[in-house]
Parts: sequence; structure tokens; C-alpha cells
Amino acid sequence: MNVQIVLFDGFDPLDAIAPYEVLHAGGMASDGAVTAELVSAEGSRSVVSGTGGLELRATAALDPERTDMILIPGASGRVGEPGEVPEEEAGASEWKQDELIPVLLGRTLTTELPALLKQAMNDPGVTVAAVCGGSLVLAMAGLLEERNATTHHMGLDLLDATGARAVPARLVDDGDLITGAGVTSGIDLGLYLLEREVGPRIAHAVEELFAHERRGTVWRARGPVPTVL
Repeated sequence: MNVQIVLFDGFDPLDAIAPYEVLHAGGMASDGAVTAELVSAEGSRSVVSGTGGLELRATAALDPERTDMILIPGASGRVGEPGEVPEEEAGASEWKQDELIPVLLGRTLTTELPALLKQAMNDPGVTVAAVCGGSLVLAMAGLLEERNATTHHMGLDLLDATGARAVPARLVDDGDLITGAGVTSGIDLGLYLLEREVGPRIAHAVEELFAHERRGTVWRARGPVPTVL
């Protein structure tokens, strides 16, 4: 199983590196059954994250035709809406709208990324996964209509507004679409992908190595609808 983890300008490093490291360890534990690589829509390049100018290098171009899974991280930056200036920042000359997470996520729509993601989601042989605001990238590109998905709790309303079925769960498995909630859910997502695609013994070995226990139920649209509790 090859997993391409997409980097874009302003990405959140933990959203990308947490699942990358989990999947890389899964590859070692499974004698190479899993491989993970960092890619970008533009090809091999250094990509600046939204966290203190930290850079990671994409080693190849995103290519839905040569991978089994694509994983999109969210963005790292200031929380807020475009045009909105937090009270504590009012009058501060260094305030920059382009540091806002919604702006960083929205910029991906001006690249080749949406077209490549659409190609991937139309291919039954490719699974698409997302961490945190990565779900919003898919949603804003019009790719999550009527799909079950989650994102950071602060973005659930926006996810719902795009026509997706927003689920307030840590992980949501919607078949060929698997999404994680807040930033650290990328660790849980990586472990779940190992369990689902390679097997629970590999996932458990990596879980022990990382001294991390997944939490919460992986939500699926199965079983009876619960009554109000």
C-alpha cells in the first residue's frame, strides 16, 4: 500500500508528519507492505508550512494513478474568518490576513490540487484520507457532498454547509473516504489505516512503539440510529 501525503503552502506539519511516521513504522513492521511519501500538486519542491516557517520537502508530484491512498493535512495559522481582526490584535500593524487558516485552505483551490483530488475520488482503486482541515479542502472543492466526514470541531459547521454530512467523531470511515478530527487525530488515523489495510497486529505493534493508545470510536454508517440520550 502506497500512501501519498500532500503538502501545500501553509500546511500543518503535525497533520502530515504524525500519519507519515506511523505509516513508515507500519512499513517497517510489515516488511515493506506500506510505503509513505510526501508529495505536492506542483511536484518535488520545498513546501513552507504555516508553523514558524518550518519547511518539508515534497519528493514527488501527487499522482492518483500510481498510489493506493492520498492523505490531505489541514493548515496551520491563525483562527478566524477573512476580514476579522481579533480584539487583542486590533491596531497591530503585523496582522496578516494571509495567515488565517481559512485563507490558507482556500488557496489550495487555486492550484491543481482540486482536480487531482477529484481524479482520485473518482477512482475506485484509490482511498482518500484527510486530517483536520484537510477535510475542508475536499469540501470546498465540492468533493464531499452527501459524504460522511469529520474535521476539527471548529470547522464542523463549515463542513456541513458544503453539503457533507458532518460527524462529530474523532475518526469517520466512509469507505473510500476516511477523515480525522483535530490535529493529533492524525496519529489515530495512521494507526487505523494500518489496522484496516494491513491488519491489527501490525497496527498494535506500531501503537506499542509509539506508546499511544487510540481513543474514541471509529464512526461508520452502520447499525441502528441511536435514540436521543
